[in-house]
Amino acid sequence: MEKMKQQLRYLQDPNLVARFQHLCGVRGTFPGAVCADSCKPADQTHSHNNGVFHPHITESLTGAGESIQPRRRIGDASTNLKHEIGNASQNGAAASVAASAGDAAPARVGHGAVRPGSGLEGLPGSSQGSTVKPLRRNSLTGDAGQEFVIENRLLYYLFTFGTELGNEFFYITFFPFIIWNVEAFVGRRLIMVWVWVMYLGQCTKDVIGWSRPASPPVVKVEVFYNSEYSMPSTHAMSGTAIPFALFFMTYGRWEYPSTLGFSLALCWCLLVCSSRIYMGMHSVLDVIAGFLYSLLILLFFLPALDLIDGFNLTCRYAPLIIISLHLGLGLFSFTLDTWSTSRGDTAQILGTGAGVALASHVNHYLGLLPDPTPDQLPFTMPVISASLVGVALLRLVLGVLVLVATRALMKLLTIPLVCWVFGVPSGDTRKARQHMEVELPYRYLVYGTVGFNVLFLVPLLFSYVRLG
Repeated sequence: MEKMKQQLRYLQDPNLVARFQHLCGVRGTFPGAVCADSCKPADQTHSHNNGVFHPHITESLTGAGESIQPRRRIGDASTNLKHEIGNASQNGAAASVAASAGDAAPARVGHGAVRPGSGLEGLPGSSQGSTVKPLRRNSLTGDAGQEFVIENRLLYYLFTFGTELGNEFFYITFFPFIIWNVEAFVGRRLIMVWVWVMYLGQCTKDVIGWSRPASPPVVKVEVFYNSEYSMPSTHAMSGTAIPFALFFMTYGRWEYPSTLGFSLALCWCLLVCSSRIYMGMHSVLDVIAGFLYSLLILLFFLPALDLIDGFNLTCRYAPLIIISLHLGLGLFSFTLDTWSTSRGDTAQILGTGAGVALASHVNHYLGLLPDPTPDQLPFTMPVISASLVGVALLRLVLGVLVLVATRALMKLLTIPLVCWVFGVPSGDTRKARQHMEVELPYRYLVYGTVGFNVLFLVPLLFSYVRLG
């Protein structure tokens, strides 16, 4: 048992993440020399519980190079928000290091220029590379993050692509593409799997309440989700569930080599999982736990898909149950912790799932987008041609434009309306959304409408303009 604990602590060690980043050519611009391979145990005590570097603080560590941040329950919104922002900006974010140390000048100011005293002079390859900042600001604090040095651009772009496979832009293009250009049957079921995997993952994060890997030694290549908790990695969960569920649903239904399908799913999974370590957002333990947790959910959920999907399509009370179930799950998740991006993401995921499930019921009732009969299966892969690719791209562009317009319009209408109903000041939208009574209905209504339009309005539009 003790050996297992030691192994788990090793897998949670932020220095293991830093060594992987170092191997991939990522170098931090920390105020002092921070090297993943040479950090002394005494130096690791400088990493405070949320990853901020405090030379004057020495704590008893868990053996993993960091301690666990205690969870907080919802109380007064403004008090919790102030506390949350104070911690979130330190949740492994190297930017706070530079701000507090008075040594914020970047170590590299161009190609090949290393500032003396930056701690990078002795690193291999420090004469090459260029400085980069995180692509997006922290969604809670607005922190832009600290500059870091990229010495292998190929791996940087590869892992950036991998981490985008778990972000909103990917979801709002990939799922519609499957529904509009592959098969609505597969698309709606894939969304059902994604909703449950992500919901359970987000709730588990808030229950466990582990903080992100400490920085230093970890370099925060991404800071957008830095305010959320770490265990398990929901990117790893979605990066496991989506490709393997897609393989499971299409194998035998579409004619293609099984080895090709499984290999693509495995490569997808490995790319997303490893990208979260590269980005400095998760420990190795977080990623492994997310992978195994997702497989466990798939093991129980995939056999029940026929029953759940059949209920959504045919039960006369399905719309009422769909709306109340997803809304109730959202209310439950909002009680797990203080306001953070994970709460909004959870409501967004549940709203999307509810909208798609409602649209599938309406389509079945109206006889739209009927499922293929067994004698039509299996489908053969179509011959790739310019006209096929052109029509698919036209559907995707037109449909996504409708979804983006829907989201923008619903945001414009929903936030002021919800603020008015609950008496919350709507002058500062960002602050207004930090109230549960605003965030939950706002996200639920906006993305519920988007999900409904994915499966109902947009296919109806395609049939009207003869793109069906």
